[in-house]
Amino acid sequence: MLLSIDPTISEWLNFIGRWIHVFAGIMWVGTTYYFTWLDARLTEEEKALANSEKGAAQVWMVHSGGFYVVEKRKVPDEFSRKLHWFQWEAATTWLSGLALLAVIYYLGGGALVDRDVSNVSIGLAIVIGVTSLVFGWLIYDLLMVSPLGRNEKVFAVFAYILIVGVTFGLTRVLSGRAAYIHVGAILGTIMAANVWMRILPAQRKMIEAIKAGQKPDEKLAAQAKLRSKQNTFMAVPVVFLMISNHFGGSVTGGYDWIHVAMLVPLGWLAAKFIRRA
Repeated sequence: MLLSIDPTISEWLNFIGRWIHVFAGIMWVGTTYYFTWLDARLTEEEKALANSEKGAAQVWMVHSGGFYVVEKRKVPDEFSRKLHWFQWEAATTWLSGLALLAVIYYLGGGALVDRDVSNVSIGLAIVIGVTSLVFGWLIYDLLMVSPLGRNEKVFAVFAYILIVGVTFGLTRVLSGRAAYIHVGAILGTIMAANVWMRILPAQRKMIEAIKAGQKPDEKLAAQAKLRSKQNTFMAVPVVFLMISNHFGGSVTGGYDWIHVAMLVPLGWLAAKFIRRA
């Protein structure tokens, strides 16, 4: 027998979880886009300084009544200075999202399966949902370290086909809303895992090499940068899917997967525009 919770408690958990999830998501996505924008501007400065000896690349900005200058360096000059890590925003967003998924769909149960679409049990639907999160990350990560991951455009096409295929499959088993949320959760899981399992470890290895008097592996920096870049492209579709409970379901006439198929590339185009803005 599946666990269930009191409706009043469920409502409070839903309320608190949504606030935490949305607020953490704003911080995470905002930080991600800020740093990718900053890196793009600093890269332009680095190219301009390539044939000169003017020093490190810098970007000047104005905000909130003050002027700010940000400088990019391959190697820090002093480890005694505090190094700020942006990691807990990703963890908080993912954990709060997972909690909401459990409270609304797994413990609530009723919204998980549309009986006009599928007759699978709630237990099997939960297994399918959790499995999709785990294998979504594993498949993505394996593709990234394969030769396919070296070609961004080919990888994007292949990833798009997989996203549409998974969405189509989930809409044949789960309700429209649940399918939307699970696709968003798959992308969100990939983004959080990128941060904690690939980006942060690569950065720590680089710091350890510098402390040991060794030259940091530039491949680690390139891999971390690529994963971060991909997170920015996944962020816009994820934001839509986070609020998709207002759109998924009977109002889409059973064409939920087609809507996702159209919205994902539109989200990628929006992300590309934001990155260059």
